[in-house]
Amino acid sequence: MIACQNGSSRHEFLIAAFSMSTWGQFELFFAILIIYLITILGNLTIILLVCLAPKLQTPMYFFLCNLALVDVTSTSTSVPRLLFITWTQDHRISFSCCMTQLFFFLLCADGEVFMLTSMAYDRYVAICKPLQYFIIMRKNLYIGMATACWTLGVINSLSHTLLTSVLQFCYSNVINNFYCDLNTLLDLSTTDTHSRKVFIFFEICSIILVQFILTIISYVFIFSAILKIRSSAGRMKAFSSCTSHLITVMLFYGPSILLYMKTDSEDSKDQNLLLSMLYMIVVPMLNPLVYSLRNKEVWGAIVVLANHKSL
Repeated sequence: MIACQNGSSRHEFLIAAFSMSTWGQFELFFAILIIYLITILGNLTIILLVCLAPKLQTPMYFFLCNLALVDVTSTSTSVPRLLFITWTQDHRISFSCCMTQLFFFLLCADGEVFMLTSMAYDRYVAICKPLQYFIIMRKNLYIGMATACWTLGVINSLSHTLLTSVLQFCYSNVINNFYCDLNTLLDLSTTDTHSRKVFIFFEICSIILVQFILTIISYVFIFSAILKIRSSAGRMKAFSSCTSHLITVMLFYGPSILLYMKTDSEDSKDQNLLLSMLYMIVVPMLNPLVYSLRNKEVWGAIVVLANHKSL
């Protein structure tokens, strides 16, 4: 409960979500529900395959398993609440639930950024130093990298959540989004948050942009190594081994950079909703599809496990 100077307080927020007709709400509910179920099914399938199929127990698929866990957590943080709001038209969310949602959203955002960079390094070693791949990418190294990704995510998200929880929200409690977004909460607060916004801007530059640049640098070396391969078949094989990750990188960084780096405008609220929908709901559904539909190893593991189960 946040106390204000006039003695009033805010026990809860109102998630504005989407304003549309009853039939529109009905269509939106089932569209989001279908996307959510596909997302959960696809990512849990990836996790189970990596855990059960010995052929997939490699550094690349270990990182992919962690990425799938991030996507499951991210969508489960926001989508069930959005479905509840859409179905019941009850837009209320308690202060504690809002802070919990904020924590897991930031954790997943940070975790995905660091995980994608780790995966880019893995692809760099696999293509640029193939003979040393299993020497460099030892088990303790890639497990340590994944642990560091989650640890940094927890520290960063917890610090932002704790700092946000002490802000005052005296005049308005309507969140113009479908989840508890950090920028929206800062704009809503009656506390002076200018220094926080400046800090967040530089943090975004130091985390998202730096990790993005590291990923780009990795791919500069990767493409340079691929172009040196003499046979066209070898170049295609090397390139196909990193295209899934490259597509995932573009799907993640495209909406997130637009969402946090664009300038404010009159229609920025509608743009934020659309970009947030793409970033929070659509992209986690596409990630397992990108890795499974184009990956013969994943399909091979599915066939092997299916045949083993039938026996």
